[in-house]
Amino acid sequence: METQQVSRVELLAALSLVSDLGMGQPMRHAVRQCLIALRLGEHVRLTADERESLVCAGLLAWVGCHVDAYEQAKWFGDDRAMKAEFRNVDFSSPRADLGFMLSHLGSGMPPAAWARTTLGFIAGGYKDALAMLTTHSSAADSLAAGLGLSDQARKSIEQTFERWDGRGAPQGASGQDILVTSRLVNLADVVEVFHAAGGPDAAVTVARERRGTQFDPDLVDLFCAEVSSVFADLDETPDWSEVVAAEPSLADPLPTEQLDQALEAIADFTDVKSPYTLGHSRAVADLARDAATAIGLPAGDAATVHRAGLLHDLGRMGVSNAIWDKAAPLSVAEMERVRLHPYLTGRTLESCPGLAPLGELAALHHERIDGSGYPRGLRRDAIPLPAQILGAADSYHAKLEPRPHRPSLVSSEAADALRTEVRAGRFDGEVAEAVLQAAGHRRSRRTAGIGSLRGLTPRELEVLRLLALGRPTKQIASALGISRKTAANHVEHIYSKLGVTNRAMASLFAAGHGLVGVEADVEDGHSAGLA
Repeated sequence: METQQVSRVELLAALSLVSDLGMGQPMRHAVRQCLIALRLGEHVRLTADERESLVCAGLLAWVGCHVDAYEQAKWFGDDRAMKAEFRNVDFSSPRADLGFMLSHLGSGMPPAAWARTTLGFIAGGYKDALAMLTTHSSAADSLAAGLGLSDQARKSIEQTFERWDGRGAPQGASGQDILVTSRLVNLADVVEVFHAAGGPDAAVTVARERRGTQFDPDLVDLFCAEVSSVFADLDETPDWSEVVAAEPSLADPLPTEQLDQALEAIADFTDVKSPYTLGHSRAVADLARDAATAIGLPAGDAATVHRAGLLHDLGRMGVSNAIWDKAAPLSVAEMERVRLHPYLTGRTLESCPGLAPLGELAALHHERIDGSGYPRGLRRDAIPLPAQILGAADSYHAKLEPRPHRPSLVSSEAADALRTEVRAGRFDGEVAEAVLQAAGHRRSRRTAGIGSLRGLTPRELEVLRLLALGRPTKQIASALGISRKTAANHVEHIYSKLGVTNRAMASLFAAGHGLVGVEADVEDGHSAGLA
């Protein structure tokens, strides 16, 4: 695999798509918001530094809003649904704040749970909820620092939730004390939503209604005067070209070290969505990288697996914490939503050329070699080895972490669970053992050292095992879900690598290295794999 060439603007773009998911907005809301702000910014003669800050703030304005999604779901049910309606209200008075919260309090909860939630909200939840915007600003600033953004860009992001009338967060700044870049993004965010729902007239109406409360009056007047040009071809903008053209300094590829640091910051930000996943992405990424090395993948491929691991759960933003943090069994509809999150990861990353190869791997981390995985139900040959490694690393490490419906397992239990999955045909045995070796477990006595056996691949090891058990090519093909011709080619490659010419000699090699007599060779029509 080639080394990723990723620009800072691509990272910002990916994060903007993630924030769209978390906010319950259509994909590319943030990029359209950014373009609106840039078009208005042309009329106020922004400096080069201000233009760069505007791009950063336009793409990252809402990225911090999922950090307390756990609390949001606790009080308001579906956190994404609540946030999707946030722009519909002008929070110009305490009464408006309270009314919005009460309208969503305990949403979707049964009566008894609603009553408990209401009492808790009165006792302290209301105060916590009022502090959410401040929390979001702080979290976005932390991520901006991790991405290496300038102080001015960070300040602009921080002030995104300030209001012209001083009722915003985090500092309660007002009027001209708010950076013009933040004022532009604040306006652009709301008018984009109303434009998407009701066209230019709806956007102009909401801008005028909040003139002097939420929005800078002069910018509202400018927007109303330029509304046609501001929205021109907005929905037809297919990529980031206009954003990149506005600030080309953000388009330079990041050095390797800076890229990895930025991806780690994104991983941490992803995991903080739920208290049950803190540290998950980094741990899975490290484990997958070490397993890839143990199984013999080149250093470049191991680095790619690591980066894909850091990003593999981005799609979790598109699922409400009312689902992720639910202790009771999930409904069919809820499970279907969960099954979408790898797709959302891939869909987010494929929009950014430098990140697309990582997205291709990350989107497959819940696929299983027997076809039982999701979202696509791919089988062994369709799942690249790096993706199989990532999936096994994710499955193993998730068992070490608590979940709402179960406690964490100790490492030996997690290892047993992964080996059980191998016997069920869902993971390749050699891949699983590489993950367990990387996690510090001793390899199974019968499979120790297999990764270095004459350069045999995991697939060839499985073919060899079935071949040694006397299975003809047709049965090998059926057991592994591959064509007869592919199976025959594997047999030829095995003979060549082992320096033998027949099944008997190959069987001697297999027996001497613990490849036979382990488990039943076939379960439910698929190889049981190496336990």
